[in-house]
Amino acid sequence: MRLQGKVALVTGAGSGIGRAVALRFAREGARVACADLVAEAARETAEAITGAGGQAVALALDVTDAAGCERAVRATLEAFGRLTTLVNAAGVRGERRDPTPPPDEWRRVVEVNLTGTYLASRAAVHALAATGQGTITNIASIYGLVGGSLSPAYAASKGGVANLTRQMALEWAPRVRVNCVCPGVIETPMTAPLLADPAWREAAIRRHPLGRLGQPEDVAAAILYLASDEAAFVTGVALPVDGGYTAA
Repeated sequence: MRLQGKVALVTGAGSGIGRAVALRFAREGARVACADLVAEAARETAEAITGAGGQAVALALDVTDAAGCERAVRATLEAFGRLTTLVNAAGVRGERRDPTPPPDEWRRVVEVNLTGTYLASRAAVHALAATGQGTITNIASIYGLVGGSLSPAYAASKGGVANLTRQMALEWAPRVRVNCVCPGVIETPMTAPLLADPAWREAAIRRHPLGRLGQPEDVAAAILYLASDEAAFVTGVALPVDGGYTAA
């Protein structure tokens, strides 16, 4: 019960890493507001938590909508009375193998991944700071640290998340700790179209020295640490959770 007494708002909680985080946080004692663009997916995650004896609410949220982010924070406070933890897991990827993505795609990817992270954090920071022990954990990527085979929009947005994390950590210390994780290739619905290509999947596995792809639960475990009191002296970190990918 490493998050006993904590209240978490998790964006992108309807699937993939966000869902794994919401479920793990609940098992560790947190009350969880499960937010997702797809309201039904958020509801399914919340029902999985309450069905296992935890406490959760479901929220429909478009992270590119500043007013929507503020409403999600208010709804979390109304449900649970406080907010100690924000996890910005909402994200999209661009089309792979396109070195010149069209402007509409560029804007969509950057607005969700980078601007959405900022807007949700901006909406939550005062509530988090009021507890004196607030935490924000963002989801960057190995492709925010090194080049790769995904779209320039995705890499740029995730590189922005990593540096935004550092800046927020400096601006909002000491009352809010801000960190991010940089996952390797994780088996989620977002990566499923890429991994359906056997050659791409095999190449991705070879790039990870641990010899496998990551699972959402691998990333959730790292985020659990960063959100817990065990990481009380950790802020401004971009933590690779990548099976050794960026060591090469």
